[in-house]
Amino acid sequence: MLYFMKPLPNHNIDTKEWKPFIKNQWFRMHFMYFVYGLQIALLICSIVFGVWKPLPGFLEILLFICVFVIHELIHIAVIYKAGDISITRSNIFFWIASGAVLTKLRFLIFMSLPFIVLTAIPIVLSIFFAGALKNIIIYIMCINSIISGSDIINTVLIAIKPTGSLFYRGYYKPPINN
Repeated sequence: MLYFMKPLPNHNIDTKEWKPFIKNQWFRMHFMYFVYGLQIALLICSIVFGVWKPLPGFLEILLFICVFVIHELIHIAVIYKAGDISITRSNIFFWIASGAVLTKLRFLIFMSLPFIVLTAIPIVLSIFFAGALKNIIIYIMCINSIISGSDIINTVLIAIKPTGSLFYRGYYKPPINN
């Protein structure tokens, strides 16, 4: 089931088995400051490299909306059959949560696939194009990298978790042998 602008139903988690995804309380409380910092750094880099100049404002807005929607649809495509999905909002951010237990690989794909498809691939494609099309591809890449701020940090956090870990709604379960 898809919950739009509603959180998933309440859940009980056995905290003896499941650990918070971000263990450090201070980092968990300040996580969004790291996301904002990364997004500001990426925005400054895109300004320095002149990404915002060559496109008309209307096209920039249209591309931003398209990139955002495609980014979120890629997230949803990875987990749509795994369990219930909740799309909620907090401040300017949209959050997608799944009611399913995800393996480390699937959670890593869930977090990183939009970045790969809309940032890494356009970086490679931009080499083969010139002119207006190249500017559009670079704009898409920059917009998505800024949108992906929390995804980038979460991807690193997922990667450092032990192989065989399971993930569920902000918690992870290390493999039995750990």
